[in-house]
Amino acid sequence: MTNKMPRSKVLITRGDIPSAGLSLLQEQCDLIVWNETTPIPRSELLSKIVDVDGVFCLLTDKIDEEILSAAGSQLKVIATMSVGLDHLDLNAIKSRNIHVGYTPDILTDATSELAVALLLSTSRRIIEAEHALRAGKWTSWSPLWMCGPGLAGSTVGIVGLGRIGTRVAEYLKPFRVEKILYTSRNEKAAAKTFNGIRVSLNDLLSQSDFIIVTIAMTPETRGMFDRDAFKKMKKNAIFINVSRGEIVDQFALIEALKSKSIRAAGLDVMTPEPIPLDHELLKLDNCVLLPHIGSASTEVREKMAIMTANNILAVINGKPESMPASLNL
Repeated sequence: MTNKMPRSKVLITRGDIPSAGLSLLQEQCDLIVWNETTPIPRSELLSKIVDVDGVFCLLTDKIDEEILSAAGSQLKVIATMSVGLDHLDLNAIKSRNIHVGYTPDILTDATSELAVALLLSTSRRIIEAEHALRAGKWTSWSPLWMCGPGLAGSTVGIVGLGRIGTRVAEYLKPFRVEKILYTSRNEKAAAKTFNGIRVSLNDLLSQSDFIIVTIAMTPETRGMFDRDAFKKMKKNAIFINVSRGEIVDQFALIEALKSKSIRAAGLDVMTPEPIPLDHELLKLDNCVLLPHIGSASTEVREKMAIMTANNILAVINGKPESMPASLNL
């Protein structure tokens, strides 16, 4: 009689993971779940991660040297249900030969759709107008009331032409924008599909009517939109960020919005998250804020959960080369 191999242990850091992903893991692994819909407290993460073989985590879970040391040497894979990786200490993970899985491509359409929705909501003052209607401020048709700039004939600047930036540009083309500028380390072949023009960041900031940030969060991009950057923008510029809040110096943005040195901003990301209800940004009529819902389509979140689960299972089953999306550390 042969002894059964012990099942691998996997930590799930949130209780509201789409069931399709959880079911895949339950078939082959013993799950340790932080069974709440709020981020796992650090003390709980430190205790629950001990002796696990894999971790299914989210952007809200900081996996650093201390957490990895608590986990132990048997930890083989960390799979994050996200594209962003700034919550992971990649150097510490690499030094332990731990595999990292993530979820690129899947959320490209959803996040790009949200970027366009945020752009239109901000430029056409949709949220502000809806609030005014409910407050009884709509007394008659007025030639100038709630006017905002249209996309047709405008210049749009996209900072970072990766998957999401490219898709945003493709979505904007039918709106008959006159020119799409972009920044990138090198020329992007995909830009030919929408006649994109590669320019320096300074030129993009000074020429664009709409500036959309889709660049990855790195030490180099942290705080790149500072006071000087906002001063280079047109006074009628609208600033959209669907990347990471840390890319923006929020104090500088608030100053620019208050002084009307730019027209408006639309943010799906900010710092901190969630933003406090007494935060200065929430007091500004020329700022539209969303609670980081870029990938929040039902289909996308389910696919993200499935990919994250399969990233873990590939490593646990001894086939890391079969991970759907692994990071090359």
